[in-house]
Amino acid sequence: MNETVLERVVEELQGALTVRYFGKIYQLGPVSFAIDFGLRGEFLFISVDPASPRLYLTQRRTRDLEKQSVALNVFGQMMRAKLSGAHLVGISKDPLDRIVRLSFRTEEMIYRRLVVQLTGRTADIFLLDELNRIVAVLREQAQTRIQQFYVAPPRPLKETADVLQLEAGPPSAQLDKYFAATDAAKAFDTKAKAIRSRVTKSIRQQRTLQENLQKDLVRHGDPGEHKRTGDLLLANIATAERDGNKVRIVDYYADGAPVIEIEVDENRSLQDEAAARFRQYTKAKHASEEIAERLKQIDRETGNLERRLQQFDAIIQSRDEAALDTFEKPAPVPRVTAKKSAKPEKISGVRRYLSSDGYEILVGRAARDNDNLTFRVAQPNDLWMHAGDYPGSHVVVRNPTRKEIPQRTIIEAAQLAGKFSQASEDAKVVIHYTERKFLSKPKGAAPGLVRLSRFRSMTVEPKEALDRIYKI
Repeated sequence: MNETVLERVVEELQGALTVRYFGKIYQLGPVSFAIDFGLRGEFLFISVDPASPRLYLTQRRTRDLEKQSVALNVFGQMMRAKLSGAHLVGISKDPLDRIVRLSFRTEEMIYRRLVVQLTGRTADIFLLDELNRIVAVLREQAQTRIQQFYVAPPRPLKETADVLQLEAGPPSAQLDKYFAATDAAKAFDTKAKAIRSRVTKSIRQQRTLQENLQKDLVRHGDPGEHKRTGDLLLANIATAERDGNKVRIVDYYADGAPVIEIEVDENRSLQDEAAARFRQYTKAKHASEEIAERLKQIDRETGNLERRLQQFDAIIQSRDEAALDTFEKPAPVPRVTAKKSAKPEKISGVRRYLSSDGYEILVGRAARDNDNLTFRVAQPNDLWMHAGDYPGSHVVVRNPTRKEIPQRTIIEAAQLAGKFSQASEDAKVVIHYTERKFLSKPKGAAPGLVRLSRFRSMTVEPKEALDRIYKI
């Protein structure tokens, strides 16, 4: 903002703000504020960023300012304490300088002044008392001039050239539009620079990794050469000539079978040296396979990054803000409705137990419950059992994995079958057991009656072993 532009802004502010009250302060950044003077939808915007100091009326919605604002710093708190509710009684601009002075009168008839320096590197805001002594300063780090009289900084020897040519009409609206576009362009460029830096860094990292892997490949050596040397050492054990860490052997793989010299560990026998070469062969072969696969993956990733960089350059060229915002965001993950957790199966007329090995054991209660359990609930590979020669409950051991059921679980289930039968008071009871698929229901048979095409038997003590079997 040069002097010409600033003069027009001050003229506008004199007509719009004089005799209005200093209201709420919104801090929009470390060195920028929006101040409410009771104008609907308009606020006095002050920024003393040395790169772009500015002062004008800006059109904003209050809720937008509230979202963008941060907590007041010390200077902002001092302005609120000293100027809230004060009348703005005058606005002036220093002649031949970019310094604006806003004078206020409080209800106690105390005069205070806000000095806005829009002077490049020395841009700052000062709060002065009625004697023009400095009460607070925004940017000056040392704060050495507190309670000293305010003195304007030296004027530059040469005024900067005009950057913005204002048209007729209110200057603030033009400045607001101009700086909004300028700030958006700067934000776009800053974000684009950061993204480009990250993408190019990723490409450099991939290429560095590729170089390191290729060096690793060289360090492991040629697997075929390691194996060839090991074979030759074994083939020349009887005829090899050793001299310190050198050994002369016949190369049977080369035309004419020449004698060659290779270096070996002088503390090793030729057999051990050959074994070491075979170990190098195995290691180099595995490394070669793994590194080759990793290099392919790096080539793919580098290619993807380079294509993304081309896409990014197209976005920058078109200045597409929406595309820039979504460039680094991952694609939205499709929402998957969480499945409701399955509720435990309810089976009427059945007692349920859990064996020591974690198998579910089902015990029918009455005759019809037995039929339902055996022919509707039980699966073909579940284990079925019943007390031999005595009426009683059908017992089913569920076997969803179709693996062999542990003997301990079979005994626990058989004890239950004896307990819930008419032989429950006997010392021992015979239990028949088989897989459910070997059962059938005779036509017209009474409830609970079944036919077994194959079964085995065991003798157990009938009991409900609560110390080993738990109801569920």
